[in-house]
Amino acid sequence: MKKIASVFILAGMTLATNAMAAPSYIQRDGRWGYNVTYDYTDKAKTGWYVAGRGELSFLNFENKYHTALADDLGVSEDDSDKYSMEPLFGGSVSFGKKINYFWRVDGEAGFIGSFSDKDNGTEFQMNVPYLTANVYYDFTNGLYLGAGAGAAIVTTKIDGDAFLPGDRNSTSVSPMGALMLGWSHKLDDNFVIDLRYRFAGFTGHKHERRFELLDEDDNDVYTIETKTGFVMDNSISVGLRYEF
Repeated sequence: MKKIASVFILAGMTLATNAMAAPSYIQRDGRWGYNVTYDYTDKAKTGWYVAGRGELSFLNFENKYHTALADDLGVSEDDSDKYSMEPLFGGSVSFGKKINYFWRVDGEAGFIGSFSDKDNGTEFQMNVPYLTANVYYDFTNGLYLGAGAGAAIVTTKIDGDAFLPGDRNSTSVSPMGALMLGWSHKLDDNFVIDLRYRFAGFTGHKHERRFELLDEDDNDVYTIETKTGFVMDNSISVGLRYEF
């Protein structure tokens, strides 16, 4: 019985000694000192990042229409439509780099959305992809300010039963500028969620087509020209950024 008790006492003393022993990364150096060798992995950030975002835009612009006989400019008619806060759904992707703790720059490719309006058998449609270069200043509380410049690639379509054969689509490149206000929050070491408001604007676009009036006895050919004025875009978006 005494031998069994001695075995348990010895085992307990061994466990206690091991429990009080220094961790494996602390070793005696043989000179009454210690060497600490802690092995860990610390991912160094490169500053580069990619991001994607979904966007809700509200467009404000005016379309002016000019209709005239193709062979007699003295017979003409002018009209216009104003559009206010027209909602469109779009999105974008961007690739950029942090210059330092506060500044970062990126290139953004996006699609504001597709606008469509039908009236008296005629359909007008506008699609707006864009490219911009942006610069941002990040505050320490997560807020940021930004500005961007680039181009909107505006494509319009005029279509209807009365139109003669020809190009339904017309595309032009319009200068585009933007101001941004946003807030970002780190989800972990790599992912950042990003909420952004952007006020952007781009210049208008002209498009002309020829048509015949179906209810006329004569065969007069008319032209219709639509001129889109300056387009203002107020957008709200949420994005996810991955930092390398």
